[in-house]
Formats: sequence, structure tokens, C-alpha cells
Amino acid sequence: MRYRLTFVAGLALGYVFGTRAGRERYEQIRKAARRFSENPAVRNTAETAAQQGRQYAGKAFHTVSDKVGDRVPASVAQRVRSLRDRNMNGTPEDDWGSSNT
Repeated sequence: MRYRLTFVAGLALGYVFGTRAGRERYEQIRKAARRFSENPAVRNTAETAAQQGRQYAGKAFHTVSDKVGDRVPASVAQRVRSLRDRNMNGTPEDDWGSSNT
């Protein structure tokens, strides 16, 4: 409960200070965030993290499927297979958010 109260208090303070800073400061922060996200080093790091995540997802799928057998839902198996194929071939197929499931 204490942590929830601390979180709510921080959220309220952030809101108050944010509204006092105004639109101009908001635009400055937004522009800085955009520059940060467009930085090649940041993009490379994000892509590396995504590739490692795909590798770990494939390994986890094999470990889990060995333990639970055929009880893994087909939709999960298909997503992991597409991620594994995407990682091996280097060509993006489906994104997790754009699948038809």
C-alpha cells in the first residue's frame, strides 16, 4: 500500500509540474525524445535487444514444448516459429502486433 501511495503522489507531482511547465517545455522534451530515438546507436541497441529476445523466445519455446508436449496452443507455436524463421532468414515476416490471431 505504501508503494502505491508513493506512486500516486509522484504521478500527481509530475502532473502538476508538467502543467506548470507549459506547452513550450513539452515541445522541447518531445523534440529531445525524437532525436534520442532516431540516434543510430540507440536504434542499433534496440535491434540487438530485439534479436536476442527472439533467440530467447525460440529457446524458451523448445524448453517448454519439451516439458508440456502438444499442449502448447497452435497460435503460440506459430508465432514462435515465425520469429525463429525471421531470425534465421534475416527477413521480417509478421510483427507480433500485426498478426491475424
